[in-house]
Amino acid sequence: MLEDRIHTFTATKIVQQIRDKKLNAEKVARACLNRISERESGVQAWEYIDPALVIRQAQALDQGPFKGALHGVPVGIKDIIDTADMPTTYGTPIHAGHQPNKDAACVALTRRAGGIILGKTVSTEFANRYPGKTMHPMDPSRTPGGSSSGSSAAVGDGMVPLAIGTQTSGSTIRPAAYNGCFGYRPTWGDFRMTGVMEAAGSFDTLGLIARSIEDIALYRHVLLGEMSEAQAVRNCQPPRVGVCRTQFWDEADHATKSAIESCAQAMAKAGATVTDLRLSADFDSIDETHQRVSSFEFSRNRAWELDNHFDEISQTLRENRLRHGAECRFEQYQDARKHCEDLRLQLDDVFRDFDVILTPSAPGVAPIGLNATGSHSFSSIWTACHTPSMTLPLFSGDNALPIGVQLVTKRDTDDYLFAVSSWTCGLFER
Repeated sequence: MLEDRIHTFTATKIVQQIRDKKLNAEKVARACLNRISERESGVQAWEYIDPALVIRQAQALDQGPFKGALHGVPVGIKDIIDTADMPTTYGTPIHAGHQPNKDAACVALTRRAGGIILGKTVSTEFANRYPGKTMHPMDPSRTPGGSSSGSSAAVGDGMVPLAIGTQTSGSTIRPAAYNGCFGYRPTWGDFRMTGVMEAAGSFDTLGLIARSIEDIALYRHVLLGEMSEAQAVRNCQPPRVGVCRTQFWDEADHATKSAIESCAQAMAKAGATVTDLRLSADFDSIDETHQRVSSFEFSRNRAWELDNHFDEISQTLRENRLRHGAECRFEQYQDARKHCEDLRLQLDDVFRDFDVILTPSAPGVAPIGLNATGSHSFSSIWTACHTPSMTLPLFSGDNALPIGVQLVTKRDTDDYLFAVSSWTCGLFER
């Protein structure tokens, strides 16, 4: 029956089905709510959900004219993003029950385009490393990744077709890869961050998680304020590919290394020029540099919580990122920021010889254990350089768990990232 499959539909398909009057928003909303009811106890992807509010949103859409590019599409919103009709707790009991008085810009744009705010998805504590309650949908003994834990698990488990996360290190790319989703981090600065908790403003971006590249392209244009209904992903010629294993290559497991090699081989067979890319030694310290900048900013952004609710902050967060940030002097912070900018310029030069970089999304499949969210080592380098990136769920490892491969393009070439990502996925279609 159609009703049994609605929760698996992509956002693009939902919009088309509603426009063709084969579906309505209420049916879609109820299908997602039913899936959540069936699965939430074992996944725990949601921090807040009000089914009655969801149905009211859907019914209002069904009673009015076709509203926009996301008409009737349920969307999950990470719980560090303000919503006027739902609490925002920032992943901490310090802010339990906190009710913003207005929507974040991304939420307002989602509603304007006809999206249904399904609920707030679990975030790690202040979008950092201390885990939330969410478990991996395929294996509850494993982490779903973080900090966009709930958003990635909810999309991966078929609870919602679209979700917003954020990324300061690897908080969209890594969990999306773990949960078998498409995950997209844009060029830094493209999306408005009004109403989103600031972790480290030098790197913070929204991140989009979905079941298809087309869905992410559609949502991207909504968040850019461009309300056209369909965003065709353009074609591209076989690209010049740089296979960048980075200094963290030894962290990758055998299945991840094999996935990168298989992807590179498929690209070459399809006509791409594929070359090993070794970044200069200047990049070897970028993880440390990224951590210095982000920790400095994060510790100062959390000044009120530190001064007023110190004991309610996890020991992990206090003794690591907050302490490191507090110990960092302003002069060191300035030097680290300058180093990041120098590396961005170097990477711009690298892209004179390459169109796209192929690299792991994470060291491997989602690791066993719920006391950590996995390594961000294969993401933080690109986050620090402000480049757009996409993880593609093309491979699997142990126990059929997902493995993503990551594509990275030059700053401000996001449209090309979508094109080359679509081209790459086409190589593996059967």
